[in-house]
Amino acid sequence: MKRNALLLCFFLLGALHVSAQRSPVDEADQNINNIPRKGQRVSMQLDNRRVETSWIKQLSDQFPGKVKNNKGTITMDGVTIPDISPTPVRVISRVEALPTGTGVWWSIDLGNAYLGQASTPTQWKAGEKYLKDFARAMYREDLVAQITDAEKALVTSQNNHMSVIAKSDAVKKEIEKNKARKLEIQQQLAVNAAELQQLNNQVDSNLKEQEAARADIVNQRVALEAVKERMGKIE
Repeated sequence: MKRNALLLCFFLLGALHVSAQRSPVDEADQNINNIPRKGQRVSMQLDNRRVETSWIKQLSDQFPGKVKNNKGTITMDGVTIPDISPTPVRVISRVEALPTGTGVWWSIDLGNAYLGQASTPTQWKAGEKYLKDFARAMYREDLVAQITDAEKALVTSQNNHMSVIAKSDAVKKEIEKNKARKLEIQQQLAVNAAELQQLNNQVDSNLKEQEAARADIVNQRVALEAVKERMGKIE
């Protein structure tokens, strides 16, 4: 029961932690193949590898055949992102580890300008929303995974609790068997003691019978000698 309570507390604290997480998007430059590129980056307090896998999957699902991944540098040519640009654009993206978690960065070549907070504010807002939506989806996915893990841990804890109870019941049954066996042994000892007393009594009785038999032998010998003596006196 204590373990269940601890798990519940852990889950509630974890849920509060996730609800307090934010997905800030800032302007950031990246050096790609020795070329500095301006772009925007969303930060998440999540595992780097899992974020990278999900990010590549999302882009591949949305832009099949367009996504190329070369040692962590993701490029897409001639893709259309309706909320950002009605015409095809070129995208370069990277997923990187940050001191606070993971960052998803991308640079979008709009043809006549690069995505920038000051230079293309409308497209910037659309790109910011795209990244934030991805981050929120990742947080929801992470929370679902936490719930699944917590449920599995709770089931394991409950099964363990039932196992401990079953073990306790088994021990109690063994105690009852032991008590019954002890009573049986005590009864057998009582019967054995009575039998021993009876045998001792028989031994005592036999000794008395032996004494009586020896006395009878002596008497018979005396009587025999008396008869022989009388026979010797006949003239």
